[in-house]
Amino acid sequence: MIYMIDTANIEEIKDAMEYYPLSGVTTNPTILSKENKDPISLLKEIRTIVGEETMIHAQVISLSTEGMIKDAEYLKENIGGNLYIKIPVTKEGIKAIKILKAKGFNITATAIFTAQQGLMASVAGADYIAPYVNRIDNLSGDGVGVVGYLINMIKEYNLATKVLAASFKNVQQVHEISKLGGHSVTVGKDIFDKLIEHPMTDWSVDNFIKDWEKAFNRKSLV
Repeated sequence: MIYMIDTANIEEIKDAMEYYPLSGVTTNPTILSKENKDPISLLKEIRTIVGEETMIHAQVISLSTEGMIKDAEYLKENIGGNLYIKIPVTKEGIKAIKILKAKGFNITATAIFTAQQGLMASVAGADYIAPYVNRIDNLSGDGVGVVGYLINMIKEYNLATKVLAASFKNVQQVHEISKLGGHSVTVGKDIFDKLIEHPMTDWSVDNFIKDWEKAFNRKSLV
């Protein structure tokens, strides 16, 4: 499983980098807008923090193929490193994926709500496809099911694309993706922390320490 954090908040990224096996940072225009900073300067700052090898996923703004290509080139020039350009799976976006992939760009197809959208983007050349799990659920769909279909389709058609499941509201959704053999997930900082939280873990650790102190009359091993 490849874990990524879905945020542009510097402190959240620093914390996740320090404590978790973090492989990447995903952003979108909405996430960037919440930080009240110049978006390119912020993305550059994130690159400095995570280093050149860690993935950053940054999204185009333009709605036209030509504009998406210009946005992608601008992002690559200014951010660099292991950068993935996020392209929405519109008609113009699929065309942009084909062109940018031919130019050697890393591509993440985003705003995916159906398995067929994800498959089309994969065949067009996307490296990652990002289905919106919780948003699909909120439309009376099956977000986890869509991810499952995509995993099977990628395997069936022998494609190199990875599913980057996104839009989570709880740990159980992430766990269901893991059970399916999901390639990667991107979650907010709150979900990241909850992935390893369990009251019985804390209870067990507390009792280990109590037993140790009672037997050996000290709180440390060394």
